[in-house]
Amino acid sequence: MAANFFQRTSLFWIVSVTFGMGFYTCIVFVPEKIPFQSLGQFGTFCRYLVDNYAGIMYKGNKGINNTAIRCLWFVQTFLFGFASLGLLLKYNPERRKQH
Repeated sequence: MAANFFQRTSLFWIVSVTFGMGFYTCIVFVPEKIPFQSLGQFGTFCRYLVDNYAGIMYKGNKGINNTAIRCLWFVQTFLFGFASLGLLLKYNPERRKQH
């Protein structure tokens, strides 16, 4: 049953999250390309966010501003991410049940 260890999420969520992240990226970096007036109430809300909260959406009011620290976080995540991936690739539920 090791083949059932991972199940892909539904296509609905894959498309929804991908579209949502893409839309958010456009709102933050190229809001002039989005036809807010064509999106009805949602467009009005998004335009309000862009006009009044662009600084928060773009940079946030918290976070790590030091480039060296960001690089250290990236390296740590990269290294430990590979370590976690290695554990997942080695996972064999049949072997665990034999204890």
